[in-house]
Amino acid sequence: MRIHLSSVFVDDQAKALSFYTDVLGFVKKNDVPLGEDRWLTVASSDDPDGTELLLEPSGHPAVQPFKDALVADGIPATAFLVDDVRAEFDRLRGLGVRFTQEPLEMGPVVTAVLDDTCGNLIQIAQYK
Repeated sequence: MRIHLSSVFVDDQAKALSFYTDVLGFVKKNDVPLGEDRWLTVASSDDPDGTELLLEPSGHPAVQPFKDALVADGIPATAFLVDDVRAEFDRLRGLGVRFTQEPLEMGPVVTAVLDDTCGNLIQIAQYK
């Protein structure tokens, strides 16, 4: 068994697609119209046939209070592994990405937390 799909709830799918592809560097995998929304997934450019991230619309009434509570408490919705958190932090900050946590060493990992512009905090992490 392995993870095939995970998701983050996004306020605006088009905006999310732009951020996750143009800024974070993922590639669009699926884009299927479903009425007002889309089945919209991205994958790592290093592994385009690997695990997909669903940019899921946040229309369900339970989603916004959940997302607001996570953000208020500084809890990331998900985490992405990177080779060098400090280099990725510098690259993304240069692109205008807002971070809520600068690189921080925590035992065997280095982490930073960014705002995905679609209502989520996202952690980037590196194993030392």
